[in-house]
Amino acid sequence: MYKSITCKTALNHLNSNYLPYEWDLNIYRGCLHHCQYCYALYSHNYLNSGDFFGSIYVKENIVEVLETQLKKQSWKHETINLGGVTDSYQAIETVKKFMPEILRLLIKYRTPISISTKSKLLLRDKELFEELAEVAGAHVAISVTTFDEELRKKIEPASSTTTERFKILEAFKGTKVMAGVLMMPILPYLTDSEENLRTLFKSAREAQADYVVPGLLNLRQPTKGHFLNFIKTTFPELYTAYVDYYSGKADKKAYRQTVYGRISKLKKEYPLTPKQRPFPRGPEQLTLF
Repeated sequence: MYKSITCKTALNHLNSNYLPYEWDLNIYRGCLHHCQYCYALYSHNYLNSGDFFGSIYVKENIVEVLETQLKKQSWKHETINLGGVTDSYQAIETVKKFMPEILRLLIKYRTPISISTKSKLLLRDKELFEELAEVAGAHVAISVTTFDEELRKKIEPASSTTTERFKILEAFKGTKVMAGVLMMPILPYLTDSEENLRTLFKSAREAQADYVVPGLLNLRQPTKGHFLNFIKTTFPELYTAYVDYYSGKADKKAYRQTVYGRISKLKKEYPLTPKQRPFPRGPEQLTLF
């Protein structure tokens, strides 16, 4: 169900010591990609709606409000993260087409951006990303977890296939657009195998990705309850292991050392050659433990 809303501000200032940007812009509230581990489920609490995957709120005046902010003399042309809470390229964007208008504004006001997505729809606006990269800077990241399509359909049912997402990276080869991989979240006992991680690293290198940022699944309420219920229903054999891990009964430190040990090994096996440092602070500082 889609609901129209208006916003008073397009840009939200972030107070964070580890993020490489200070501003966030979200066109939509809620997301139809239905990623079972989505950390943003909490955001619907402010709307008195618990159906994050079914009730999508559309900020109809987002373009006009954004320009009002960008044209102020006080605007310092700092990097904006697009879609930090909900994917900017979910299904409704094929109809609303807000992103081309937003990108044109960012080009006009020479404002750099960072964006991550699970949707092949981003390629619709490829030329605009390239133009923005020329005048201000553009970082595009695909968020991936696995090449196992049967598993992906269970954990990210309405997203583009992983193969389609890697085509986004390939499309930006030879351009000034920084393009990388957010290998997150790594799901314990589901996507943490060396085989799966190796396939993702190998594909990133073949696509000439500029960076790979890995991160293990971090569960907080209400995501914790939702995801553990999903595990109980879909992977009942793993339920006890998940409860033990996220309740503190299991040895998290030993597990993390094992997973990040695999990642360190794969980074050496599949080194990347970035066009430049993708963020003011290197992507390694974004690694979530």
